Amino acid sequence: MIANEQLRSTDILSREKILSDYRLAYESRQVSLLGRRDVMGGRAKFGIFGDGKELAQLAAARAFNRGDFRSGYYRDQTFVAALGELRWTEFFAQLYAHTDLEAEPNTAGRSMNGHFATRWLDEQGLWRNQTELYNSVCDIAPTAGQVPRSLGLAYASKLFRNNPGLAELTNFSHNGNEIVFATIGDASTSQGMFWETMNAAGVLQVPLLMSVWDDGYGISVPVEYQTVKGSISKALAGFQRDGSDKGLEIFTVKGWDYVGLFETYQQAAQICREEHVPVLVHVQELTQPQGHSSSGSHERYKSKDRLDWETEYDCNRVFRQWILENGYASAEELEAIEREAKQAAKQARLEAWNAFQASLKSDFDEALDLLQQAARHNSKSAELMAIREELRKTFAPIRRDSVTAVRKALRLLRADSGSARQRLKSWLERTNAENHDRFSSHLYSESPDSPMRVEAVSATFSDDSPALDGYQILQRYFENLFDRDPRVVALGEDVGKIGDVNQGFAGLQEKFGEIRITDTGIRETTIIGQGIGMAMRGLRPIVEIQYFDYVYYTLATLTDDLATLLYRTKGGQKAPLIIRTRGHRLEGIWHSGSPMGTMLSSLRGLHILVPRNMTQAAGFYNTLIKGDDPALLIESLNGYRLKELLPTNLSEFCVPLGVPETLRTGSDVTVITYGSMCRIVMEAAGQLAQLGVSIEVIDVQTLLPFDVHHTLVESIKKTNRVLFADEDVPGGASAYMMQQVVEGQNAYRYLDSSPRTLSAKPHRPPYGSDGDYFSKPNVDDVIETVYELMSESDPERFPPI
Repeated sequence: MIANEQLRSTDILSREKILSDYRLAYESRQVSLLGRRDVMGGRAKFGIFGDGKELAQLAAARAFNRGDFRSGYYRDQTFVAALGELRWTEFFAQLYAHTDLEAEPNTAGRSMNGHFATRWLDEQGLWRNQTELYNSVCDIAPTAGQVPRSLGLAYASKLFRNNPGLAELTNFSHNGNEIVFATIGDASTSQGMFWETMNAAGVLQVPLLMSVWDDGYGISVPVEYQTVKGSISKALAGFQRDGSDKGLEIFTVKGWDYVGLFETYQQAAQICREEHVPVLVHVQELTQPQGHSSSGSHERYKSKDRLDWETEYDCNRVFRQWILENGYASAEELEAIEREAKQAAKQARLEAWNAFQASLKSDFDEALDLLQQAARHNSKSAELMAIREELRKTFAPIRRDSVTAVRKALRLLRADSGSARQRLKSWLERTNAENHDRFSSHLYSESPDSPMRVEAVSATFSDDSPALDGYQILQRYFENLFDRDPRVVALGEDVGKIGDVNQGFAGLQEKFGEIRITDTGIRETTIIGQGIGMAMRGLRPIVEIQYFDYVYYTLATLTDDLATLLYRTKGGQKAPLIIRTRGHRLEGIWHSGSPMGTMLSSLRGLHILVPRNMTQAAGFYNTLIKGDDPALLIESLNGYRLKELLPTNLSEFCVPLGVPETLRTGSDVTVITYGSMCRIVMEAAGQLAQLGVSIEVIDVQTLLPFDVHHTLVESIKKTNRVLFADEDVPGGASAYMMQQVVEGQNAYRYLDSSPRTLSAKPHRPPYGSDGDYFSKPNVDDVIETVYELMSESDPERFPPI
């Protein structure tokens, strides 16, 4: 194994370095071969490997410094190993899905192989010193999904270099000298995420070094079907910087050219690091000896000539010939290295497999023993022993096999009151708790900085608190926030010069500068990526998606990367990004959506906050800034011109997450809602009172988390009727709220009438005020739906309308 310090002791290609590189390249190839064999033999479910990319990744690793970041691609095993950040036992542990962090520190078995992650967080979930680490952001499998965040990681270096207010954050940067090594397969450069990122990088001039591993295919599809001119470097030629025109620096190099790769990466990294200019390194003529993955063979789609060429130009084979031709080693010396490398790979595989099996053995043996005990002197002995025997004979048993066997036995013993059944139940309860930690923990922060731990502070008002428009409340709030916290950065379309389309940032760019409040292009995906990368580096970005409907542009990045980051690293990495947007009431198909159901289904791992007014929004922002989870906050689009009292503690008060607020007490019907619907329901409540109906109106305030103390059922115990109202389509957030309360809080026990939902029509709202009225719930709808509930139970008092 090569330590990164050894690589950079001199720029001269010494014999020792060359042979060390050859050893690692050969070891990496061997673990790829063994990994595929394990998949084919049933030890692992799936495998995808970095064979054929070894030399390019060794060269990239030589240019990588402590504090730099790799935002990569699931074939980067040689790259990470060359940094000294991957032992081959860890490689195999990940292949086997070993859930022990000691064995598999990247993802604790949660991601398939080839997904590497530096643990930036300590055991409490607090930041370590990133400048001392060789930082790998946890890889993701969706093609090009790793690219948007790379823009933000590089942009953070620009901020650290150019914003003196960040100078004290020395655990995250040394004057912005860190560069980002992004990697991507050539076929994935066809994705819009890649093009959007490269364009933004050229505009922003950030230290992003993008490596394209080009082996000529995207699974079975050749490059001429993927990329104009059959070459990503030719396609991007117009991005090349020229004279005074800013842009990218572009290099091409052959993936089997050891010296050329070394020189290219040294030069590319120097440009990135010193000049903060983005660089594209197009690594051509790479091979993929085992095909795309363990799922199939590349012989199905490659010609004999192509396969022959790949054999001849295999980078490890060419490297070997180069070493021999230049006299760096004899054939006998290389054969000795190869034997040792093969043995090292085999030994790592054996150790990893034995450790994985050992981690399962205790529960497996105990389950067998308990099943045998249960079978003794039991009328169902034969069935129980059959379950035990089936478990005992299982090939390479995993945790589910033991659990399934015990659950089957408990179903057989459901009428048994003996101690054997209780011992099986105790075993299952213990293993369920342990397996929750293994497979379901860290969806949200469990650190001392979790926003769920932020103490609630109520807003206070004085006799002379002024009534301001909602946007003015936000403008004053953000001004205070930027004054007190230099880590906070805002960016988005129209956020800077004009202070956002609804004036929440009005005048703040002039006061705090473009470096902190920044306009962007129309590129929602990379706005989110920019925010993710900055948040990964200790900054507190607030990124704006101008209208809630536009969040669909960002959804892949939000759900695949941000929402899963903490979970897929089992608490090893975090990105406390705040996404600000506005939605609900307006007019028109494209600007008045409330797609909450989509968000709730897709963004577990983010908090989703739905304040009814701008004062509540400010209180949520305070809570989020004190916390360390990512969140999506949707401001009410029609609330910016409504009057609100200015709190005297605007910068201090905190609205807790998951705590509903009762806006009006009542005795007949509970109406549960959020956001702009609060105003609609409150207006309806006044008219219902004139009809003799008393409704209790509750604002849930946050949808993720939702009513963590289960207080909503207490209102239903009193009223025995409930209506869930919102502006999403039928079956969206209203159905979610119903499930959380009726099922999750057992509220069905207290209902005298069927629970009801009131939602928008199953289409987007047409343009115009009539479009809004006839497609979204209105005051009349609320009144008549509630009244109908009352009429069902007492038609004499409440005759049908």
